[in-house]
Amino acid sequence: MSYTSDGNENIPTDFDDVVQQVSTGTLEHNRIDELLLEAHDRYSEVDDGLLAHYIPVLGQANPETFAIAMSHVGGSLHGVGDCKHQFSIQSISKMFVYALVLQEHGHEAVHERIGVNNTGMPFNSVMAVELNNGHPMNPMVNAGAIATTEMIPGKSSAKKWENVREGLSAFAGRPLILDDEVYESESEANERNKALGRLLKSYGRLEGDPLNAVDVYTKQCSLNITANDLAVMGATLADGGINPVTGQRVVSADVCRDTLATVATNGLYERSGDWLFEIGIPAKSGVSGGIVAVAPGKGAIGAFSPLLDMAGNSVRAQLAIGHLSRAMGLNLFASAPERRG
Repeated sequence: MSYTSDGNENIPTDFDDVVQQVSTGTLEHNRIDELLLEAHDRYSEVDDGLLAHYIPVLGQANPETFAIAMSHVGGSLHGVGDCKHQFSIQSISKMFVYALVLQEHGHEAVHERIGVNNTGMPFNSVMAVELNNGHPMNPMVNAGAIATTEMIPGKSSAKKWENVREGLSAFAGRPLILDDEVYESESEANERNKALGRLLKSYGRLEGDPLNAVDVYTKQCSLNITANDLAVMGATLADGGINPVTGQRVVSADVCRDTLATVATNGLYERSGDWLFEIGIPAKSGVSGGIVAVAPGKGAIGAFSPLLDMAGNSVRAQLAIGHLSRAMGLNLFASAPERRG
Protein backbone atom coordinates (compact mmCIF):
# COMPACT_ATOMS: atom_id res chain seq x y z
CA MET A 1 0.00 0.00 0.00
CA SER A 2 1.14 3.57 -0.65
CA TYR A 3 0.31 6.70 1.35
CA THR A 4 2.77 9.34 0.14
CA SER A 5 3.63 10.76 -3.23
CA ASP A 6 6.14 13.62 -3.19
CA GLY A 7 7.77 16.15 -0.92
CA ASN A 8 4.64 18.32 -0.68
CA GLU A 9 2.19 15.79 0.77
CA ASN A 10 0.41 16.41 4.05
CA ILE A 11 0.18 14.19 7.12
CA PRO A 12 -1.16 10.79 5.95
CA THR A 13 -4.80 10.37 6.97
CA ASP A 14 -5.93 6.89 6.04
CA PHE A 15 -7.97 6.77 9.21
CA ASP A 16 -10.78 9.05 8.05
CA ASP A 17 -13.27 6.22 8.47
CA VAL A 18 -12.36 5.78 12.16
CA VAL A 19 -15.12 7.43 14.20
CA GLN A 20 -13.77 10.30 16.30
CA GLN A 21 -14.39 9.53 19.95
CA VAL A 22 -14.38 12.21 22.62
CA SER A 23 -12.95 11.71 26.08
CA THR A 24 -12.37 14.77 28.23
CA GLY A 25 -11.88 12.76 31.41
CA THR A 26 -9.78 9.73 32.24
CA LEU A 27 -8.85 7.18 29.60
CA GLU A 28 -10.90 3.99 29.74
CA HIS A 29 -8.27 1.36 29.05
CA ASN A 30 -10.28 -1.86 28.89
CA ARG A 31 -10.02 -1.79 25.06
CA ILE A 32 -6.42 -0.59 24.70
CA ASP A 33 -5.02 -4.00 23.71
CA GLU A 34 -7.79 -4.54 21.18
CA LEU A 35 -7.32 -1.10 19.61
CA LEU A 36 -3.52 -1.39 19.45
CA LEU A 37 -3.85 -4.72 17.65
CA GLU A 38 -6.42 -3.22 15.29
CA ALA A 39 -4.09 -0.37 14.34
CA HIS A 40 -1.07 -2.67 13.99
CA ASP A 41 -2.95 -5.06 11.72
CA ARG A 42 -4.31 -2.25 9.61
CA TYR A 43 -1.00 -0.53 8.87
CA SER A 44 1.58 -3.34 9.05
CA GLU A 45 1.50 -3.78 5.27
CA VAL A 46 2.11 -0.11 4.48
CA ASP A 47 5.39 -0.07 2.56
CA ASP A 48 5.73 3.58 1.66
CA GLY A 49 8.60 5.77 2.79
CA LEU A 50 12.39 5.66 2.84
CA LEU A 51 15.06 4.79 5.39
CA ALA A 52 17.24 7.60 6.76
CA HIS A 53 20.24 6.81 4.55
CA TYR A 54 21.99 10.11 5.30
CA ILE A 55 22.99 8.52 8.61
CA PRO A 56 24.64 5.33 7.32
CA VAL A 57 23.71 3.01 10.18
CA LEU A 58 20.03 4.06 10.03
CA GLY A 59 19.99 3.15 6.38
CA GLN A 60 20.56 -0.48 7.42
CA ALA A 61 17.36 -0.73 9.51
CA ASN A 62 14.83 -3.50 8.86
CA PRO A 63 11.89 -1.76 7.12
CA GLU A 64 9.45 -4.43 8.33
CA THR A 65 9.88 -3.57 12.01
CA PHE A 66 6.69 -2.11 13.49
CA ALA A 67 5.72 -1.56 17.12
CA ILE A 68 2.96 0.26 18.98
CA ALA A 69 2.99 0.65 22.77
CA MET A 70 0.83 2.61 25.17
CA SER A 71 1.48 3.53 28.78
CA HIS A 72 -1.46 4.56 30.94
CA VAL A 73 -0.86 7.13 33.67
CA GLY A 74 -2.13 4.50 36.09
CA GLY A 75 0.97 2.43 35.38
CA SER A 76 -0.27 -0.21 32.92
CA LEU A 77 1.80 -0.82 29.79
CA HIS A 78 0.34 -2.31 26.61
CA GLY A 79 2.07 -3.23 23.37
CA VAL A 80 1.84 -5.01 20.05
CA GLY A 81 4.52 -5.87 17.51
CA ASP A 82 8.25 -5.31 18.00
CA CYS A 83 7.90 -3.35 21.26
CA LYS A 84 11.21 -4.55 22.68
CA HIS A 85 13.19 -3.79 19.51
CA GLN A 86 15.96 -1.29 20.31
CA PHE A 87 16.52 1.79 18.16
CA SER A 88 18.18 5.14 18.69
CA ILE A 89 15.99 7.87 20.13
CA GLN A 90 17.24 10.55 17.71
CA SER A 91 15.26 13.82 17.75
CA ILE A 92 12.68 12.53 20.21
CA SER A 93 15.37 13.20 22.81
CA LYS A 94 14.86 16.93 22.18
CA MET A 95 11.56 17.10 24.04
CA PHE A 96 12.90 15.39 27.14
CA VAL A 97 16.15 17.37 27.26
CA TYR A 98 14.03 20.50 26.84
CA ALA A 99 11.96 19.42 29.85
CA LEU A 100 15.13 18.92 31.91
CA VAL A 101 16.38 22.38 30.92
CA LEU A 102 13.01 23.96 31.79
CA GLN A 103 13.20 22.26 35.18
CA GLU A 104 16.69 23.67 35.72
CA HIS A 105 16.32 27.22 34.36
CA GLY A 106 12.61 28.01 34.40
CA HIS A 107 9.92 29.07 31.95
CA GLU A 108 11.00 32.64 31.17
CA ALA A 109 14.74 32.07 30.76
CA VAL A 110 14.32 29.13 28.40
CA HIS A 111 11.55 30.84 26.44
CA GLU A 112 13.71 33.91 25.88
CA ARG A 113 16.84 32.02 24.90
CA ILE A 114 15.39 29.16 22.83
CA GLY A 115 11.92 30.24 21.69
CA VAL A 116 8.82 28.22 20.80
CA ASN A 117 7.78 29.24 17.29
CA ASN A 118 7.87 26.93 14.28
CA THR A 119 10.39 27.82 11.59
CA GLY A 120 8.32 26.29 8.81
CA MET A 121 11.59 24.89 7.46
CA PRO A 122 13.40 21.52 7.63
CA PHE A 123 14.76 20.44 11.02
CA ASN A 124 18.39 21.07 10.04
CA SER A 125 17.86 24.40 8.28
CA VAL A 126 20.68 26.95 8.39
CA MET A 127 18.51 29.56 6.69
CA ALA A 128 16.04 29.53 9.59
CA VAL A 129 18.84 30.67 11.92
CA GLU A 130 20.09 33.36 9.55
CA LEU A 131 16.61 34.76 8.90
CA ASN A 132 15.99 35.15 12.63
CA ASN A 133 19.19 36.95 13.63
CA GLY A 134 20.77 33.79 14.97
CA HIS A 135 17.82 32.90 17.20
CA PRO A 136 17.26 29.11 17.26
CA MET A 137 13.44 29.68 17.30
CA ASN A 138 12.40 26.45 19.04
CA PRO A 139 14.00 23.44 20.76
CA MET A 140 12.65 20.82 18.36
CA VAL A 141 14.79 21.81 15.38
CA ASN A 142 18.49 21.00 15.42
CA ALA A 143 19.75 24.53 16.07
CA GLY A 144 17.40 24.93 19.01
CA ALA A 145 18.20 21.48 20.32
CA ILE A 146 21.94 22.18 20.30
CA ALA A 147 21.35 25.42 22.20
CA THR A 148 19.04 23.61 24.63
CA THR A 149 21.53 20.80 25.27
CA GLU A 150 24.21 23.37 26.11
CA MET A 151 21.95 24.65 28.91
CA ILE A 152 22.07 21.29 30.70
CA PRO A 153 24.01 21.82 33.96
CA GLY A 154 27.61 20.62 34.10
CA LYS A 155 31.04 22.23 34.11
CA SER A 156 32.35 19.84 31.46
CA SER A 157 30.96 18.12 28.39
CA ALA A 158 31.31 14.77 30.16
CA LYS A 159 29.20 15.99 33.08
CA LYS A 160 26.57 17.50 30.79
CA TRP A 161 26.35 14.21 28.91
CA GLU A 162 25.97 12.21 32.11
CA ASN A 163 23.21 14.55 33.29
CA VAL A 164 21.42 14.11 29.96
CA ARG A 165 21.70 10.33 30.11
CA GLU A 166 20.53 10.17 33.71
CA GLY A 167 17.64 12.53 33.03
CA LEU A 168 16.34 10.60 30.03
CA SER A 169 16.80 7.35 31.94
CA ALA A 170 14.56 8.74 34.69
CA PHE A 171 11.88 9.43 32.10
CA ALA A 172 12.20 5.85 30.79
CA GLY A 173 12.32 4.28 34.23
CA ARG A 174 15.46 2.30 33.41
CA PRO A 175 19.11 3.03 32.52
CA LEU A 176 19.46 4.00 28.87
CA ILE A 177 22.63 2.97 27.03
CA LEU A 178 24.54 4.78 24.30
CA ASP A 179 24.61 2.95 20.97
CA ASP A 180 28.27 3.37 20.05
CA GLU A 181 27.73 2.35 16.43
CA VAL A 182 25.02 4.98 15.93
CA TYR A 183 27.08 7.62 17.73
CA GLU A 184 30.13 6.96 15.55
CA SER A 185 28.01 6.90 12.39
CA GLU A 186 26.31 10.19 13.26
CA SER A 187 29.59 11.80 14.32
CA GLU A 188 30.97 11.08 10.86
CA ALA A 189 27.91 12.62 9.17
CA ASN A 190 27.08 15.63 11.35
CA GLU A 191 28.99 18.40 9.58
CA ARG A 192 25.76 20.33 9.16
CA ASN A 193 25.09 20.25 12.90
CA LYS A 194 28.65 21.40 13.53
CA ALA A 195 27.99 24.29 11.14
CA LEU A 196 24.80 25.12 13.03
CA GLY A 197 26.75 25.10 16.30
CA ARG A 198 29.37 27.46 14.93
CA LEU A 199 26.67 29.71 13.48
CA LEU A 200 24.90 29.93 16.84
CA LYS A 201 28.23 30.71 18.51
CA SER A 202 28.89 33.50 16.01
CA TYR A 203 25.59 35.10 17.01
CA GLY A 204 26.39 34.74 20.72
CA ARG A 205 23.69 32.12 21.26
CA LEU A 206 26.11 29.55 22.72
CA GLU A 207 28.38 30.23 25.69
CA GLY A 208 30.78 27.30 25.37
CA ASP A 209 32.57 25.40 22.63
CA PRO A 210 30.00 24.73 19.86
CA LEU A 211 31.61 21.42 18.91
CA ASN A 212 31.30 20.17 22.48
CA ALA A 213 27.62 21.09 22.45
CA VAL A 214 27.12 19.26 19.17
CA ASP A 215 28.92 16.20 20.53
CA VAL A 216 26.67 15.97 23.58
CA TYR A 217 23.64 16.48 21.33
CA THR A 218 24.87 13.68 19.04
CA LYS A 219 25.24 11.35 22.01
CA GLN A 220 21.75 12.09 23.31
CA CYS A 221 20.33 11.21 19.89
CA SER A 222 22.25 7.90 20.00
CA LEU A 223 20.68 6.53 23.17
CA ASN A 224 18.95 3.21 22.63
CA ILE A 225 15.26 2.92 23.48
CA THR A 226 12.22 0.78 22.64
CA ALA A 227 8.61 1.60 21.82
CA ASN A 228 7.80 0.59 25.40
CA ASP A 229 10.33 3.14 26.66
CA LEU A 230 8.81 5.85 24.50
CA ALA A 231 5.35 5.15 25.90
CA VAL A 232 6.59 5.36 29.50
CA MET A 233 8.64 8.50 28.81
CA GLY A 234 5.63 10.18 27.23
CA ALA A 235 3.32 9.04 30.01
CA THR A 236 5.63 10.72 32.52
CA LEU A 237 4.83 14.02 30.82
CA ALA A 238 1.15 13.06 30.66
CA ASP A 239 1.09 12.43 34.42
CA GLY A 240 2.44 15.78 35.59
CA GLY A 241 6.07 14.64 35.68
CA ILE A 242 5.61 11.43 37.68
CA ASN A 243 6.95 8.28 36.00
CA PRO A 244 3.92 5.94 36.05
CA VAL A 245 6.09 2.83 36.40
CA THR A 246 8.67 3.91 39.00
CA GLY A 247 6.63 6.57 40.80
CA GLN A 248 9.61 8.94 40.62
CA ARG A 249 9.00 12.64 40.07
CA VAL A 250 11.18 13.58 37.11
CA VAL A 251 9.98 17.15 36.39
CA SER A 252 7.23 19.44 37.61
CA ALA A 253 3.70 19.62 36.24
CA ASP A 254 4.41 23.14 34.91
CA VAL A 255 7.39 21.80 32.97
CA CYS A 256 5.17 19.12 31.45
CA ARG A 257 2.67 21.76 30.35
CA ASP A 258 5.36 23.93 28.74
CA THR A 259 7.04 20.98 27.07
CA LEU A 260 3.83 19.60 25.59
CA ALA A 261 2.72 23.03 24.33
CA THR A 262 6.04 23.45 22.52
CA VAL A 263 5.97 19.92 21.14
CA ALA A 264 2.40 20.40 19.90
CA THR A 265 3.47 23.22 17.60
CA ASN A 266 6.92 21.95 16.58
CA GLY A 267 7.15 18.20 17.13
CA LEU A 268 6.84 17.04 13.53
CA TYR A 269 8.93 19.81 11.99
CA GLU A 270 7.32 21.57 9.03
CA ARG A 271 4.39 19.13 9.21
CA SER A 272 3.53 20.12 12.79
CA GLY A 273 0.50 22.19 11.81
CA ASP A 274 -0.88 19.37 9.67
CA TRP A 275 -0.30 16.91 12.51
CA LEU A 276 -2.11 19.03 15.10
CA PHE A 277 -4.97 19.64 12.67
CA GLU A 278 -5.42 15.96 11.77
CA ILE A 279 -4.44 14.10 14.96
CA GLY A 280 -4.75 16.72 17.70
CA ILE A 281 -2.21 15.56 20.31
CA PRO A 282 1.37 16.67 21.05
CA ALA A 283 3.90 14.35 19.41
CA LYS A 284 7.61 14.20 18.63
CA SER A 285 9.27 12.20 15.88
CA GLY A 286 12.81 10.98 15.21
CA VAL A 287 14.49 9.90 11.98
CA SER A 288 15.13 6.37 13.24
CA GLY A 289 11.36 5.87 12.93
CA GLY A 290 9.98 6.54 16.38
CA ILE A 291 7.12 8.83 17.38
CA VAL A 292 5.83 9.49 20.88
CA ALA A 293 2.40 11.09 21.30
CA VAL A 294 1.16 12.36 24.66
CA ALA A 295 -2.43 12.69 25.86
CA PRO A 296 -2.24 14.82 29.02
CA GLY A 297 -3.81 13.18 32.04
CA LYS A 298 -4.31 9.92 30.15
CA GLY A 299 -1.13 8.37 28.84
CA ALA A 300 1.17 8.17 25.85
CA ILE A 301 1.69 6.14 22.68
CA GLY A 302 5.13 5.10 21.48
CA ALA A 303 5.23 3.84 17.90
CA PHE A 304 8.15 2.73 15.76
CA SER A 305 8.68 1.87 12.11
CA PRO A 306 11.74 3.07 10.19
CA LEU A 307 10.23 4.03 6.81
CA LEU A 308 9.95 7.84 6.75
CA ASP A 309 8.11 10.48 4.76
CA MET A 310 9.98 13.37 3.18
CA ALA A 311 9.90 15.39 6.42
CA GLY A 312 11.59 12.58 8.39
CA ASN A 313 8.50 11.20 10.15
CA SER A 314 7.60 7.50 10.29
CA VAL A 315 4.70 6.77 7.93
CA ARG A 316 3.31 3.77 9.81
CA ALA A 317 3.72 5.42 13.20
CA GLN A 318 1.78 8.49 12.03
CA LEU A 319 -1.04 6.33 10.73
CA ALA A 320 -1.20 4.18 13.85
CA ILE A 321 -1.25 7.14 16.23
CA GLY A 322 -3.81 8.95 14.10
CA HIS A 323 -6.03 5.88 14.19
CA LEU A 324 -5.71 5.54 17.97
CA SER A 325 -6.25 9.24 18.57
CA ARG A 326 -9.66 8.97 16.99
CA ALA A 327 -10.60 5.55 18.33
CA MET A 328 -9.61 6.44 21.91
CA GLY A 329 -10.82 10.04 21.97
CA LEU A 330 -7.35 11.52 22.49
CA ASN A 331 -7.71 14.59 20.23
CA LEU A 332 -7.35 17.64 22.49
CA PHE A 333 -9.72 19.65 20.33
CA ALA A 334 -12.54 17.14 19.97
CA SER A 335 -15.81 17.70 21.80
CA ALA A 336 -19.40 16.57 21.66
CA PRO A 337 -22.67 18.32 22.53
CA GLU A 338 -23.69 17.95 26.14
CA ARG A 339 -26.74 15.74 26.46
CA ARG A 340 -29.70 17.74 27.74
CA GLY A 341 -33.24 16.89 28.74
